[in-house]
Order: sequence, then structure tokens, then C-alpha cells
Amino acid sequence: MAGTVLSVALVVTGAAACDSDGNENKAAAKAAPTTTAVPEVFGAGGYRGLALGMAKDVALATGALETAPVSLLNGCTDFAFKGGPAPDQARLAAEAAVQARFAEADANEQTAKRAVGTVEPLPPNASVEQLKERADRMVAQVERMKAAQTTLDQLSKAADELKAAKATRDKAFLTTGRVQFGLDGLRELAAPAEARTAEGLGAGSTLDDLKRVYGDKGLELGKTGRYEMPAEGAQAAKGWKYEFTVEGEKVGGMSLVNRSAYCS
Repeated sequence: MAGTVLSVALVVTGAAACDSDGNENKAAAKAAPTTTAVPEVFGAGGYRGLALGMAKDVALATGALETAPVSLLNGCTDFAFKGGPAPDQARLAAEAAVQARFAEADANEQTAKRAVGTVEPLPPNASVEQLKERADRMVAQVERMKAAQTTLDQLSKAADELKAAKATRDKAFLTTGRVQFGLDGLRELAAPAEARTAEGLGAGSTLDDLKRVYGDKGLELGKTGRYEMPAEGAQAAKGWKYEFTVEGEKVGGMSLVNRSAYCS
């Protein structure tokens, strides 16, 4: 009988120990803190280790970017984020051709403009010969003005082609993002689709949300057709601003850009 009681006691004790350990483990599991990754903010502080205005060599050394340029329009150099699209050689060749046509048209227009010149006024009591000479000069000037107008039209056409090439490039990297460098370093940080501002807005956000959140922070429709607003803090004074591409009442892409920083 005593042996039976002892056996039962051991079993009960063991069960209690197991139950105690199990409860302790459950309690510990409940008490253990859960960690949730906080999304990196896309903002004036930069993104993926890249700072606004950062020198190109320093930016490439971070490892955040691919090392082969994906665009060279207007003398600026664009790079994709690590793992982004490889350089499109056909598009790069097309960009180079457009850039060359624009440079030629600009040079021709400047030459033609200088060639127009002026026709000096006639002196008092001008002779018939002077009148005829001045008339000939005016006819020649009209012809030069016509030539100048032709070169101006050609320049306008080349500028439209350049604008279209930029739009094609921007669309190609709308979801993957890109980074552009000019004379003074990083001048545009185009966000990948997953990027979000401190307020949680980005690609896919509605135009209504954009206006609701940033309406009192200087958001307005810019001349480029994008919605713009100043960047946070001191970066705004340096010329940095957000640009939101809106398509079908939704944000298609966003970037931080300094349009006052030159490419070349």
C-alpha cells in the first residue's frame, strides 16, 4: 500500500513538474518581445545609405547602386539601385542620338542668332545711294532672320525629342527607382515602388490622400505635371523638393530632386 502511495505521489509530482515547466515556457513565450522591422523612411535624410548631394564616388562605394550607368542624358549620370535593371543599350544609343541632335540644333541656333545683326539707321539727308544700300542690308537681314527662325524651330523640335527621351527613361525606372548625379553630386533620388515617406505615402497612394496629408505642407501641381512640395528642414532651402507622378488619381512614383543643381 505504501509502495502504491509512493508511486502515485511520484507520478503526480512529475505531472506537476511537467505542467509547471510547460506553463513557465508558455509564460516566457508570451513575455518574449516581438520585433517588427520598421520600413526605412524615404525623405530628406536620404534612402538606403544615400544622402542628398552625396558625391558620386562616395555613393557608389556604399554598394547601394549598380556600377554601370543606365542613362547619360543632359550630361547627368543615372544609376539603378542594387539588383535593378541592367543598362538598356538600345535606349542608351537612342538617348545619345537625341542628345547629339539637340547639341547640334542649339549650336546652329546660336550661330544664326548672332548672324542676324542690326541695320544702322540712316544719317540725316541721306543720299539715294545710301537709301538703296540700307534697303539691301535690310533685305539681307530679313533672310538671316528667316534662317534664324528655321534653326529655332529645329531647336524646339530637338528639345521635344529630349523631353520625350527623359520621359521614357523615367518610365523605365518608375517602379525600380534610380539615382542621378550632376556636377555637385546626387541631384535626384527616384524612389522604388516599395518606398514610403514618413507619413506612409508612396506608389499606390491616392491623390486624395496626397492632398489630405501634404495639402498644408506646400503641395501643388507643378509645371512638369507632377505634384511638388518642399523637402523637410534645411534641404528645402537648398532647392530640394518632392515630386509625385500621379496617374489615374494614384501616385505612380515619387522622387526627391534639386532642379537648381546642374548636370554639366
